[in-house]
Amino acid sequence: LSQFCANDPEVFVQAALLAQDYCDAIDLNLGCPQMIAKRGHYGAFLQEEWDLLQRMILLANEKLSVPITCKIRVFPEIDKTVKYAQMLEKAGCQLLTVHGRTKEQKGPLAGVASWEHIQAVRKAVSIPVFANGNIQCLSDVEECIRKTGVHGVMSAEGNLHNPALFEGRNPLVWEMAEEYLEIVQKYPCPLSYVRAHLFKLWHHTLQVYQQLREELAKVKTLEGIVDVNRELKLRCQEEIANQKEGEKPKEGLPFFHWICQPYIRPGPKERCKENGASGTEKGVRGKRALEEEEDGNSELLSKNKQKKKLRNPNKSFDPSLKPKYPKCDQCGNPKGNKCVFNMCRGCCKKRAFKETADCPGHGLLFKTKYEKSLSWQSSQRVSQNPEISRRGDVDVGETAVLKEAGDS
Repeated sequence: LSQFCANDPEVFVQAALLAQDYCDAIDLNLGCPQMIAKRGHYGAFLQEEWDLLQRMILLANEKLSVPITCKIRVFPEIDKTVKYAQMLEKAGCQLLTVHGRTKEQKGPLAGVASWEHIQAVRKAVSIPVFANGNIQCLSDVEECIRKTGVHGVMSAEGNLHNPALFEGRNPLVWEMAEEYLEIVQKYPCPLSYVRAHLFKLWHHTLQVYQQLREELAKVKTLEGIVDVNRELKLRCQEEIANQKEGEKPKEGLPFFHWICQPYIRPGPKERCKENGASGTEKGVRGKRALEEEEDGNSELLSKNKQKKKLRNPNKSFDPSLKPKYPKCDQCGNPKGNKCVFNMCRGCCKKRAFKETADCPGHGLLFKTKYEKSLSWQSSQRVSQNPEISRRGDVDVGETAVLKEAGDS
């Protein structure tokens, strides 16, 4: 299965045609709720644009030799969700995956997915339906199928924390981590992907060994990541060797932290208690609202900014301390401080070229170069016509050259 995000029927199908010989189906992602999807205008942010989605799926169904499938998020209303699913089926979607959360339910506001919505969709369409949401272990898979009647189940975070979820077992974390790193060494990928997967696998252990968490965040090579993974394994094995008989897992975990197990994302109120804020204040507000109020407190910083803070402890993220740059008159980007047109370099270059003008601030000398070119042409004419007098006739010749250049 190859999954695409798209908002243009022609572009979507052209990309899918390149992939169809290497997969069994093409999936259109209509479920991504992240800010990047909002900026790019795809994923769950297309769920109100039914005409566009119909055109995309109809064209894909017509042009592709493999089935077209869709993954969606639900609307708050069950009736609207059902009509949405029926519209996609009618357009040509041949398998539907339903994530039982709205696009607003993400991060700390994720909450519980609605299997009731999924069940209603399953009953309303004749194509296969997969369920997504609330899957943390194999018993959840079985219960979801029983309650919703779906043909299959998907898991995202549950599977990332325990890759053996669908086998119904909870292995030691380092077994999964070492197996994963062997695959990475055989099939290399960006280091950020590797780091992200290990943060999921080692999540509970990294709450115990914070220093190793920082090392994993800062390490720059795959060999360095392997070293951190080895050190985590040694720390856990030492802890197991010193374990007292009858000792139970801490922090309310079902298993000890070195065993693959679910991570239940804390809700807004729980996050508030951790940060010492009341439930009606910062905890119930979105991530973007918090980021706008950041003042350098690492507890309120995004993960990316926390990493920057580790690399540069003196860096401040207080918005009031950020320098204010004057904007380009044309596009709104920062303008050059010495630009004669009050523009950024890109806009300035276009205008200076069009008007044959100079902008010393950006080092653009179209007028100067043009005048030098005319002067050179004039000197060439003088050298080729020695009969021209050095007094009046040279001036006449230069005037003729300038007129000729202006006419052209």
